Amino acid sequence: MTHEQSILVVGGAGYIGSHTVRQLVDSGQKVVVLDNLVYGHREAIVDESVVFVEGDLGDRAVLDRVFTQHHIGAVMHFAAFAYVGESVTEPAKYYQNNLAAPLVLLDAMRAHGVNIFIFSSTCATYGNPEYMPLDENHPQNPINPYGASKLMLERVLADYSHAYGLKYAALRYFNASGCSEDGKIGEDHNPETHLIPLVLEAAAGTREKIIIFGTDYPTPDGSCIRDYIHVHDLARAHILAIQQLADGAASFQCNLGTGIGHSVKELISEAERVTGKQIPVEIGERRAGDPPELVAAPAKAKELLGWEAEYKDLTKILETAWAWINGPRQGHF
Repeated sequence: MTHEQSILVVGGAGYIGSHTVRQLVDSGQKVVVLDNLVYGHREAIVDESVVFVEGDLGDRAVLDRVFTQHHIGAVMHFAAFAYVGESVTEPAKYYQNNLAAPLVLLDAMRAHGVNIFIFSSTCATYGNPEYMPLDENHPQNPINPYGASKLMLERVLADYSHAYGLKYAALRYFNASGCSEDGKIGEDHNPETHLIPLVLEAAAGTREKIIIFGTDYPTPDGSCIRDYIHVHDLARAHILAIQQLADGAASFQCNLGTGIGHSVKELISEAERVTGKQIPVEIGERRAGDPPELVAAPAKAKELLGWEAEYKDLTKILETAWAWINGPRQGHF
């Protein structure tokens, strides 16, 4: 990567993409964002130096124009659909957007001589855990089309790396959470499915209640345990991954998590403490496909990237999300 080159961020108007774009700009990089705005928000691109292109990653004509007009040195891909339940009922939508469309992007990269690719993957590629914490050697047996589509693209990347010299990093997220410290950008999904914003909306009174799906799991308090990783830390890992590959490192896959698990009940209790509000709770049935515990073993990211989570305190993660919900936009762009 040279200073004249730009980084193409596909899905850069979305939750994790927009936070990464801000960090890229802050680190002195030139950025081009491609987003179809199906789930992204144009207002999430807050820096005027960023070139914004509205378009789809599966549209070869748009891609050729972007690669021709801008000196692209690397690509970050954040543009997957990520609703697990919807992937079960609408698998065609997920395989089209999460697998077929990125193939168009990868072939456009080849045609234009761009060979660095950072992929937002997921711990959902592992499926039901056989042991805890989850490391990168754990078998990958996804249990839904969302996880399967991500794993298929990981395998495509490995084959493209072998055959065409593509250099890639597949970063397997655990539970993305939190918002920017200054409250300018945050988490704004429609529909919202992430636990932290749902809990905080219940605290704010914009949601009637929070449902705990199952309290009879083999965990200390009976509710599911998850590893919540702040979006700032996710963004930082992507930038380090680009630097590593540009400096000659081999392609790699690694987990992005804190290595610390928090139960649903623990999170709700801490949210009540942070907000000073009582949160209405209803106990529901277990959801199909919810493992009792998902916690990352993040040692490989530290070894390869010198990266570890800075936001290991659940309180701080909740505070940044609560500030966004109560900010000028009330949690919406």
